[in-house]
Amino acid sequence: MSDTTGQLIILDPHKTELDGAVLRLPEIITNTSPHAPERFLEFFTVTIRNPNTRRAYIRQVMQFLTWCEARGVSDLAAVRPMLVAAYIEQHPAQPQTVKQSLAAIRMLYDWLVVGQVVPINPAASVRGPAYSYKKGKTPVLAREDARTLLESIETGHVVGLRDRALIGLMVYSFARVGAVTRMQVSDYYRNGKRWWLRLHEKGGKFHEVPVHHSAEDYMDAYLDAAGIRSEPKSPLFRTTRGQSRTLTANGMQEREVLFMIKRRAQEAGLSPAICCHTFRATGITAYLENGGTIENAQAIAAHESPRTTKLYDRRSDQISLDEIERITL
Repeated sequence: MSDTTGQLIILDPHKTELDGAVLRLPEIITNTSPHAPERFLEFFTVTIRNPNTRRAYIRQVMQFLTWCEARGVSDLAAVRPMLVAAYIEQHPAQPQTVKQSLAAIRMLYDWLVVGQVVPINPAASVRGPAYSYKKGKTPVLAREDARTLLESIETGHVVGLRDRALIGLMVYSFARVGAVTRMQVSDYYRNGKRWWLRLHEKGGKFHEVPVHHSAEDYMDAYLDAAGIRSEPKSPLFRTTRGQSRTLTANGMQEREVLFMIKRRAQEAGLSPAICCHTFRATGITAYLENGGTIENAQAIAAHESPRTTKLYDRRSDQISLDEIERITL
């Protein structure tokens, strides 16, 4: 049996293929009631459309259920608020991950209560850990380092041009890697005298932004070398066929972009901590250093709140370092 998205395949009552991975249902689910497994799987396939969120919630829920089974709980209805609180209290992850875990458990039980699988939601009254960040933890590149990275990429072949265009696009448009990897060729388009991007954001939303002239140069060089302008409905950034430096018809996945970025950073002699999100933070910081405003940065980045945008503002890092260097002995 397959759902309408083709992502769910029921292999047997205890084993399911979801998003290409085999998910084995623990006995705490199958012991609850005959329709508990189906209702459990419906929670992930019906209510959660974002595949990244789905994978994260599956991981958090399965860890919780495994922990419960290890303590002799054999039925979803037997879970009580004190047990959920004990799990949250001993959770070894960072506070934001713990809160995500609690949210996943709470939402799952809400779904099970509505489906009459269990009578109450034991996570409803449990409070998660308090935390507050005024500055994000994503590693950020100084403008000089970002320029070094882009200039270090060999552009004598289409793969180098692709990588430079992809990184440049994330820097100059503050784009999320997921929004970039979902782009089609037609999402880079001319509007009047300027070129624009149509970014595929979370929740099926589109975000359109004008292209910086440097990113435009990178994109044009890549598209001319790739020869894919006549394929508007095909993936914009494509994988390569082995070591052949020949592009395939398949779009790059986020993990492949991350591996590429790690490799390019190493070749440029930069920090191995650099990740896909680095370029979003780098672009926002560079924009603000050059006199941009938080409000406009928020609009370009498609953030719902200016507080989120401020997490990417790392201008204070350099100020703090300069002040620390005033300490002389």
